[in-house]
Amino acid sequence: MNRFVVLLAFVSVIWSCSDDDDASVAIEPARPLSEVLVEDEAEIQEYLSTHYYNYEEFDNPSDDFDYKIDLMEIPEGDTTNIKSLSEFVETIEVDVPSRHFFIEGEDETVAHKLYYVIAREGKGETLTVADSAFARYEGQLLSGDIFDNSRENSPQWFNLPTLQTPATSTFSGTPARGFAEGMKLFKGGLPPVDNSDGTYDVEDYGVGFVIFPSGLGYYNSTQSIIEAYSPMIFKMYLLAVENETDHDGDGKLSIDEDTNGDGYLYNDDADEDGLVDYLDSDTN
Repeated sequence: MNRFVVLLAFVSVIWSCSDDDDASVAIEPARPLSEVLVEDEAEIQEYLSTHYYNYEEFDNPSDDFDYKIDLMEIPEGDTTNIKSLSEFVETIEVDVPSRHFFIEGEDETVAHKLYYVIAREGKGETLTVADSAFARYEGQLLSGDIFDNSRENSPQWFNLPTLQTPATSTFSGTPARGFAEGMKLFKGGLPPVDNSDGTYDVEDYGVGFVIFPSGLGYYNSTQSIIEAYSPMIFKMYLLAVENETDHDGDGKLSIDEDTNGDGYLYNDDADEDGLVDYLDSDTN
């Protein structure tokens, strides 16, 4: 494994333990990726067929509609012809190497499906997984239990490449790799409007949600209410983007330092010095 990623994993886990004494982060020996993926897919498919979102409000928004995603279970015996999530979701595939989870006796890469719904596309700029997103979000399990969210009026900047690191290096409270892979599917909003009172309004920002298996989440790590091998859902509200990012200041965009073109920045190390290219200003 790339030495940089291993070091980052070690440092992040140590930071987690020392920074938050109340955070419970337990890692059990990891099961095979393909075995877990079958179970996760079954859970996700069940969820997609039995739940819906407030698509009618997005199709015909009222003047006071807040453009928030509501995920709800379809009532048993429903006769109103509610459309389930399975009628709306689209998918992308993300390759996950088994080495990210230190799976004993296994060396394979397994394609994981990430499911997403764009409820409102957004009229702003696009971004890549090498860029930064200014967003509100809410993370929940398939059970509906919420494990993380941003405050109503406190969106956050996310440096998406850092979220691509293996889940073993993710500390409590940080969105998972599926968050970064999903966020790049949305567009930001229009330029902010200054209200002259220290606040700003952003119109027509991207809204939607993603659902992904545990291989794009915390996998065999248990954090707070998140049990090992838990698929995850993130509602996303992308207000603004910082694109064309050059993390190492070498004059080459970070996304262009994904030299093998697989959309993953942590397996590119052209000079084999242990530092990935998008953070290595010595790489030409």
